[in-house]
Amino acid sequence: MDRRTFLKAAAGTGALAASGGLAMPALAQSAAAKTLRFVPQANLANFDPIWGTQYVVRNAALLVWDTLYGIDDKFQPKRQMTSGEEVSADGLTWTFKLRPGLKFHDGAPVTSKDVVQSLKRWQARDPMGLMIKAIENELVAVDDTTFKWSPKQPYPKMLFALGKNNSPCTFIMPERIAKTDPFTQITEYIGSGPMKFVRNEWVPGAKAVFEKFADYVPRDEPASWLSGGKKMLLDRIEWVIMPDAATAAAALQNGEVDWWETALSDLVPVLKKNANISVDIGDPLGNIGAFRMNHLHPPFNNVKVRQAVMTALNQEDYMRSIVGDDDKLWKEMGGFFTPGTPLYTEEGGAMMKAKNLAAAKKLLAESGYKDEPVVCVVAQDMAATKSMGDVTAELLKSIGLKVDFVATDWGTTGARRAQKTPPGQGGWNMFHTWHAGADCVNPASYTAVRANGDKAWFGWPDVPAVETEVTNWFNAKDIAEEKAVMGRLNTAAVANVVYCPTGFYLGYQAWRKNVSGVTSGPFPVLWGVSKA
Repeated sequence: MDRRTFLKAAAGTGALAASGGLAMPALAQSAAAKTLRFVPQANLANFDPIWGTQYVVRNAALLVWDTLYGIDDKFQPKRQMTSGEEVSADGLTWTFKLRPGLKFHDGAPVTSKDVVQSLKRWQARDPMGLMIKAIENELVAVDDTTFKWSPKQPYPKMLFALGKNNSPCTFIMPERIAKTDPFTQITEYIGSGPMKFVRNEWVPGAKAVFEKFADYVPRDEPASWLSGGKKMLLDRIEWVIMPDAATAAAALQNGEVDWWETALSDLVPVLKKNANISVDIGDPLGNIGAFRMNHLHPPFNNVKVRQAVMTALNQEDYMRSIVGDDDKLWKEMGGFFTPGTPLYTEEGGAMMKAKNLAAAKKLLAESGYKDEPVVCVVAQDMAATKSMGDVTAELLKSIGLKVDFVATDWGTTGARRAQKTPPGQGGWNMFHTWHAGADCVNPASYTAVRANGDKAWFGWPDVPAVETEVTNWFNAKDIAEEKAVMGRLNTAAVANVVYCPTGFYLGYQAWRKNVSGVTSGPFPVLWGVSKA
């Protein structure tokens, strides 16, 4: 019996959940209606949304920490923790005012000192933050509710930087917590968002719990992604960690959980037959699969080895391993940005669609590859990364690379990928991840395409030609100029293989029909959700 057949059989009978699933507490009906049991995409192994960029951490952090601005579903930044902003005529002074009544979960008021220190910590880890830091004159608290940011040259995308949804976001923490070294994880989880993190119930690998913050005052505007009123209709949210897809599907059918963030496409036909379950595309902007290489160490410090991988890679193999036989759920890509969005281009992207093993072997031979093992760190507790990892192991062997396959979990992958040590000393050569399409519509929010060396995302590519075009995009005067820049940027990113996109794909989410308010978007929006 193959994997897909087994999963469908197990989910259909509910056998796995019945035999090894959840032991659910006996709750009164009213309490149960105010508690949502949510199955997230992965284990919440750490909980510092500035230290790392894992989506599961960002998603949990959105409940606990608030941001100064938040983008809506039109990618427009709107005020969130601020009541207003003023920018001088020359663009060199931004003055921000906090909205009244903001409180942290420990009862302390949110002040400008908290904001300034939080922004300084964020700057050290975020590409846009680093750009602002490079041209910064000063960032200071004026009084308890006012702070001032003065760049040495205009930075028109300031509000987008403060409101973007890709990690790390500008989460505001108490000053004492924000003083933590940005390259060291925090150990105290106090925010001012709509939910409090119940630390004494946190069991990594099993459960994370959030409870409603009674003193949170939502904005009056309708909620839209990260903007507007984050009105919590639930008293308690339990994140139940279920890495096994069949177990999660069976638990959803049995009513043991209420919402599954990443319903496996193989199991969707089974779920759709259940009259108590709704199924829909989780995010219409989809995801871009990623084969991420370490540019610091052999063999991927050699551009010809990276080119060999890209030349051999067949995106269809990867996409079918994730979504199965449904051709409506995936697209081949010749570019790094989100297909179907205004700035998508395939200029210079022929290598991404080459699928040429002979040419790949020739490039590898020309590279002088010395039979170094390729340490492939592959998370097994996430269906997408596991599937892509299996394809990669065969791909690398087929062109003559020696594979050291490290099967691990997503939390360990997140920690290990931050290491710059050689692969044989706890480091790595490649790992698989994915990037939300909402993060990849332009260079401003696309951390993974940046190639600014030591300041780049994990893998640390150093490609000045890419960075030149990123700067040109920020300085572009109109959409026509932006599109021309994007063509040159895509060409440079492909030629130097910043990383290998493995294709564009859509995914499902599923929830019990007694849960209302579920929407589609680049992250699970839990405010506005209720349960009957």
